[in-house]
Parts: sequence; structure tokens; C-alpha cells
Amino acid sequence: MLNPDRLPADHVVPEPEAGRYVLHLHRNADVWVWASAVAVAAEVRRDLLHRPRARLLLTANDIAEPVYRALAQAPLDWTRVDLALLDERWLQPDDPDSHVWRLRECLLLDHAVDARLEPITQPGRRIEDAVASASAHGLQQASAAVLTMGNDGHIASLFPHMTQLDRALGCRDAYMAVDASGCPSARQWMRRITITPTGLARARSRILLIRGLEQREAFQYAIASGNTESWPVLAALEGPTPLQVHWCA
Repeated sequence: MLNPDRLPADHVVPEPEAGRYVLHLHRNADVWVWASAVAVAAEVRRDLLHRPRARLLLTANDIAEPVYRALAQAPLDWTRVDLALLDERWLQPDDPDSHVWRLRECLLLDHAVDARLEPITQPGRRIEDAVASASAHGLQQASAAVLTMGNDGHIASLFPHMTQLDRALGCRDAYMAVDASGCPSARQWMRRITITPTGLARARSRILLIRGLEQREAFQYAIASGNTESWPVLAALEGPTPLQVHWCA
């Protein structure tokens, strides 16, 4: 069973660069999965000791899925945990291509079945209303935001050089609607709702999951460039604590 109080013995934590991030190196994918899940569970447990509820901001994709399946086994009081999405495609919540559908399939299992899930979209809800609702919920401080990064450096639905990316980066609201036309990583889902750096910074902890040499090199290149419009992942560096980056080959 996953124990939030312990990390695998080979968990390596190098010194953070300028206090902005900590890179955790793991010897293989299995250790990476469980160490990442433990890190998230520890943040939830810490909040539940001092607050009536804990809140997680989550991405939903292939990289995060095995971590969520491990996290679902954590012995937490999941009845007091709220799950929210970092971004969503403009799809109904019962659409198998929606992020909320995927989150149900890989996290609302085992112990975590009792968590409260907050879809961004709802039947009959306009996109403006969905954004307003997500932003209102985004005023709450989250225990942790769990992110992944595309090889192009995108996080959530913040894509490099996306239309209105500059507006998203400077937005004071927690969420906004975006048009990802022309962004290959968005594939056919161009209309989206995404968290903004303002919303992301409200998470007490930010955890970035990356895998493979290409992603590690992309992250290091992003850090060296300092250009958030080319590398939106840099927005994850802003917050009350250093970004925790978990990597395996």
C-alpha cells in the first residue's frame, strides 16, 4: 500500500537551482510512479491535518495516468478531497475524449473513489460560464497542482506561441478560454479552457511529471532560455514553493 510518509530509498533530491525548482531523479519508471504518487499524497495529508478539505489540481494524460492509479491506493480521507482539472477541452463531461472522463477512469478507483470531482464543463453551460465557475473555484488554495509537460514545453492548455498566450500569461483570473489553432500538440481540440499562471500560483505545491531524455533536455533548455512564450512550462516556476520535478528515463 502507498505510504505518504515514506519515499523510495533511491529518491535523489539535488539542490534547487536558484530556489526555483528541485529535480528528483528516479532509477526506473516503477520508482518514478510510486515516488510521484507519494509526493502528491503527502501534500494532501499535510493539508488534511490542518484544514477541513484538501484540493488537487490535476492534468489528465498518458504520463500522469499511472501515477494517479498509484495515488488512488493512498490511505487518505478521500471524502475530504476535491479534484479539479488544470484544463479541459470544450467537450461534454461524458465525452470519452474529455479530460474529466479520463480522470474518472484512472483516479476515482480504490480509496479515491470517494473523492469529489469538479468537471469544468457541464451540459447546457456556455464556455463563458464554465470559465467563470472554474475561476471562482480557483480562488481556493490547492494542496498541489500536478502537471505534465509536452516535448514542446506546454503545460495544461498553454501552448508555445498560441493565439493570446501573452494574454493568458498576464491574466488575473484563475482560468480562461483559449484558441489553440495552429498548435500541433492540441491536435483536433482547439477550443479549450485552461488554468492561468495566476491560478497555478495559488497551489501551495506544484509537481511536474516528466519522462525520458527528450523531456528532461526540453525542461533544461526552457530553464536556460527564460522565455515563457516559447516554453510555457516556465509559468510553473511561479508560486510559494519551488517546483518539484520528478523524472525518470
